Amino acid sequence: MRKVVAVELVSLDGVMESPEEWAFSYSNDEMEEANASGMAASDALLMGRVTYEQMAAYWPNQPGGVPMVDYINSVPKYVVSTTLEEPLEWNNSTLIEGDVAEEIVRLKHQPGENITILGSGALVLSLLRGDLIDELRLMVHPLILGGGKRLFEDGWQALELVDSKTFGTGLVYLAYQLPGS
Repeated sequence: MRKVVAVELVSLDGVMESPEEWAFSYSNDEMEEANASGMAASDALLMGRVTYEQMAAYWPNQPGGVPMVDYINSVPKYVVSTTLEEPLEWNNSTLIEGDVAEEIVRLKHQPGENITILGSGALVLSLLRGDLIDELRLMVHPLILGGGKRLFEDGWQALELVDSKTFGTGLVYLAYQLPGS
């Protein structure tokens, strides 16, 4: 069965809001290698409306021939939204309407690699509450932002650390498996 893997850029104090303003100065070859590894193990993206709109405004306009660009533009993209309507403009994008949990379970049972969530904080929280995420991969940046939308805002959950790396920029990669996965 496929796994749903959430990949999140967060500050040390758990802020995930607006990473385009603070995260990319920490990008380097190590980060690119981690991204390439994630792409190799995933053949679909899952995202919420806001992330979809941001990514659809950027990625289709990037020149091809770059692994990240080619991957993001070519893989199937599943978009959870109550306000968007079909057809979605970005190629290989499908709208998930109705019972989101049922559709995620259906996707997990299809043959293939991991289904990766990038960003999409509200969607991630919803799927965590529904026990639909199998793994969290956190790129923890050595910053304290002091305010902003946090990845974890309510409750608690025990996680199992399955991988970790420290990058030369001070960024720490942590991969956690969720109970029952």
